Amino acid sequence: MSAASPRSSQRPSVTLSFAQTLDGRIATINGNSQWISGPESLRLTHRLRSEHDAIIVGSGTVIADNPRLTVRLAEGRDPLRVVVDSRLRIPLDASVLSAGAASGTVIAVTRHAPLARREAVERQGATVLLLQDDPDGHVDLASLLAALGDRGIASVMVEGGAGMITGFLRARLVDRLVVTVAPKVLGRGIDGVGDLGISDLARAIQLTDVTYEQFGDDIVIDGRVGDVEIDDD
Repeated sequence: MSAASPRSSQRPSVTLSFAQTLDGRIATINGNSQWISGPESLRLTHRLRSEHDAIIVGSGTVIADNPRLTVRLAEGRDPLRVVVDSRLRIPLDASVLSAGAASGTVIAVTRHAPLARREAVERQGATVLLLQDDPDGHVDLASLLAALGDRGIASVMVEGGAGMITGFLRARLVDRLVVTVAPKVLGRGIDGVGDLGISDLARAIQLTDVTYEQFGDDIVIDGRVGDVEIDDD
C-alpha cells in the first residue's frame, strides 16, 4: 500500500477508506460502529492517516463517535482534521475542538450555518471555511477540495460516514479506495455506500491495480478508482 499522490493541480488526491461487515454495513441500526474492524486493521487506518495531509469526516461521525482523528497507533504526524458540517451542528466540546485540537481543525460549512456558531468555533481556534452548497444544501465537495488545494493540501483521506462516502463516490472525486471487510454479519444496519445513481452494471465503479491483504481476521481491498460515468437519470 503506497501513499496517495496528487491526481492533478486542481485538487488534492482523495483516498476513501472505511470498514464494513460482510453484508456492507458500517454501523449497527442504532449507529454503533466501534469497532467493526480488528486492532490490526485499525493500526493500518492510523498509518494511512499519517500518509495524508488531511482527513475528512462528516458531522454525523463527529456527533456519533466523537473521534480525535489523530495518529496514535502508527509513526507520523497528525493530518489536518476537516469536518464537513453544513449547518455547524457539532458540539463545541467535541474532541476535534477541545484540548488544543482546534488549531489543527477546519470546519467546512455553508451559508446555513448560524453566524454565532461560526464565531464560537473560531474563538476556540478552529478555521471555518464558508463554502457554496450543493442543490441539497450540503457543502459542495468539489469546492471543498479546491479550497483545501489552495491551502497547500495535496492529499486527503475520507473516513466517513455514509454521507461522505456516498457523496465523494457519486461526485466522482475518489482516486483510491481502501475498504476493510470484517468477517461479521449485521443484517439490518447502516449501509456503507448509498445510492450512486447507477442504473447499468456496466457503469459500476471499477477498481484497478487491486491488492488484497489480510490484517488479523480482516481483509483489506486497496485499489485505484477508474473513470466511470454516473447515470443521473
